Amino acid sequence: MLFSGILTAIITPFRDGRVDGDALRKLVDWQIANGVDGIVPCGTTGEGATLTFEEHDRVIRIVVEQAAGRVPVLAGAGSNSTANAIKLGKQAKAAGADGQLQVTPYYNKPTQEGLYQHFRAIAELVDLPMVMYNVPGRTAVNMLPETTARLASIDTIVGIKEACGNLDQVKRVIADTPREFAVLSGEDAMNLDIYLAGGKGAISVTSNVAPDRVAAVWDSFERGNKDEARRLHDALSVLNKVMFIETNPIPAKTSLAMMGRCREEFRLPMTPLSEEHRVELQGVLKTSGIL
Repeated sequence: MLFSGILTAIITPFRDGRVDGDALRKLVDWQIANGVDGIVPCGTTGEGATLTFEEHDRVIRIVVEQAAGRVPVLAGAGSNSTANAIKLGKQAKAAGADGQLQVTPYYNKPTQEGLYQHFRAIAELVDLPMVMYNVPGRTAVNMLPETTARLASIDTIVGIKEACGNLDQVKRVIADTPREFAVLSGEDAMNLDIYLAGGKGAISVTSNVAPDRVAAVWDSFERGNKDEARRLHDALSVLNKVMFIETNPIPAKTSLAMMGRCREEFRLPMTPLSEEHRVELQGVLKTSGIL
């Protein structure tokens, strides 16, 4: 299976308003050294919605070059414009990505048929394996299991990142799609429950900050040690929660800045963490032994 295990939805570090390529390269190496199974640049956590086409291309090329085949690169290429999503998907392929992550169109609120036609159009015109991304909390549209099942019959659509927040819905998606179709958790707090239901891994935010710990949950589960996986997963609960104390990626990027791995620099409309939450975040990181 091309995309399984722990894939980090990596932040995009900035320096003086531009992509900080040096910091990004170091983050990729650190992630891989700590056991992750893939890197996802230019997603929600990577502030992909505010990157230009040129920046998208540069970030993906840096990640592909630095990963150097050690782990697959699943490039964020989503847009609420089908034409732009196709353009970004083709650009990701040209940059050497192993796959494209395509989010359900946000703001437009398409029908289920609209979602089907959107993903089918991309699959027909971009010769690159696709993982779809269902995240109704950010897009205002929920792709239903029957729509996902329809799309799973298309050869180049190989999986879905499920962040609907509803375990019953995720279980339906797993039950109604082929065994080789990868259902990946998009909610760190639900990772283990989704693995137990038949999920093939996670696209994680928390692994930006604790890649070894998030990977250890999956590795224990894969070895059949479910009790150890549960213990490790439960130990991450406070960290998983604080990563969403404000809108992602604000806490994750702030954490990495506190760790000295990037600048604490965002692109509007993302703004710095509030002082109240900064104190809480720093406390959790210290208690967790990360700082």
